[in-house]
Amino acid sequence: MNESKDMITVHVNVEITAASLQTIVENVKRIAGHDEKGVYRVDTADKVSEIISQFLFDNDFEGYVKDIENLESSMKAYEEK
Repeated sequence: MNESKDMITVHVNVEITAASLQTIVENVKRIAGHDEKGVYRVDTADKVSEIISQFLFDNDFEGYVKDIENLESSMKAYEEK
């Protein structure tokens, strides 16, 4: 991510599919590996946060939120729930 911008951590609830979460957990475990007791020493919640943050940065979330039409459509979708 671009370290030259001021970044803050925001704790929010994000809806993702169960399949996405399962894939993240499987891949993180595969990458981290397990210790001699078979225990995986990785915080998958932190990895989900890192992956979503990277995705938002890579896909110009800043530009997305500057477009008021995107906010209006998300508010309408939330109200319909």
